[in-house]
Amino acid sequence: MIEHLAWVTTAPARGRDVDAPLAVPALRAEGVRVEVVDWDDPAVDWSRFDRVVLRSTWDYPERLAEFGPWLERVDTVTDLVNPLPVIRWSHDKRYLAELASAGVPVTPTRFVEPGSEVVLPGDDFVVKPAVGAGSREVASYGPGQHRQAHEHVTRLHEAGQVALVQPYLRSVAGEGEWPMIFLEGGFSHAANKRITLPRAGRIDGLFAEETNAAHDPSPEQLAVAEAAMGVVTDQLGAPTYGRVDLVRDDEGGFRVLEVELVEPSLFLPCADSAAVDRFVAALLR
Repeated sequence: MIEHLAWVTTAPARGRDVDAPLAVPALRAEGVRVEVVDWDDPAVDWSRFDRVVLRSTWDYPERLAEFGPWLERVDTVTDLVNPLPVIRWSHDKRYLAELASAGVPVTPTRFVEPGSEVVLPGDDFVVKPAVGAGSREVASYGPGQHRQAHEHVTRLHEAGQVALVQPYLRSVAGEGEWPMIFLEGGFSHAANKRITLPRAGRIDGLFAEETNAAHDPSPEQLAVAEAAMGVVTDQLGAPTYGRVDLVRDDEGGFRVLEVELVEPSLFLPCADSAAVDRFVAALLR
C-alpha cells in the first residue's frame, strides 16, 4: 500500500507543472501523504518514501552526470516511477531507430555522433539533442543557414551529445503536435500542443511556451501511438505513465516525434476528471 509518495521536481520548475494542482490534491484525497521535493536536495532521505514519482525534473538533460547516479541510488531504496530500465530507454531519442526497425512510423532522423561528418539537408530542417527536454537546444534552419546549424551541432557535440537532424514538417507550424497520453500501457487521453521553434536560435528558459488544447484522436493517430507504446510494453512492460507525441508528415500520415517516459507532462488540464482519477489509480497501484 502506498502511504507516502514523493512528487519529484526541481527548483526552477516549482509552480510551473500544470499537472500538479490537479493530481497532488487528488492523491491526498486518497489518504496519501504527498511531498513535493527537489531531486537534487541532499537533505532528502529517499528511503522514507513508498514511491518516488518523477514529474518535473526538467533540468536533468544538462545534469546527466548527477541525475543518472541519483536515479540509481533512489532505485536501490524505494519504488521508482517510472522504473529505471524504462527511464534509461526513453531518455535518449536514439530509441527512434528501434521504433523504426519495429515498423512504427517515426519522423525521419539522422543521428550525428560526435566526431562524425555533419551532412545537412537542402530543405528546411531541425537540429536537436538526443537527450533533451522542454525544446531546449532545438531550432529550425533553412537552406541558407548551414553555418548556424553546424555551430549548433558542434555545441551539442562539445556537450557530449548526439545531434539529431530531422526534416522540418510543414504541418507543425499550423497544426502543432499531438501528445497521446498512456497510463499503465493503455490510452487515456490526448491533447494538441503548439510551440514556435526558434529559427537558428535558442530557447531561453526551462521550456518553450506552449498553447495546449484537448484533442479527440483519430483512429489513425491512435494506431500509431499504440504501436509505439506496444514496442515499449513488449520490451520493458507497461510503464505507469507515458506520452507519445505525434506529428503529421508532408504526405498526410502520422509519425512519432518522441516517446516521453521520464518526466512527461500529461496535459491533465486538457482532460476530464476521469483522467486524473486514472492517473492517481495508476500511481497507487
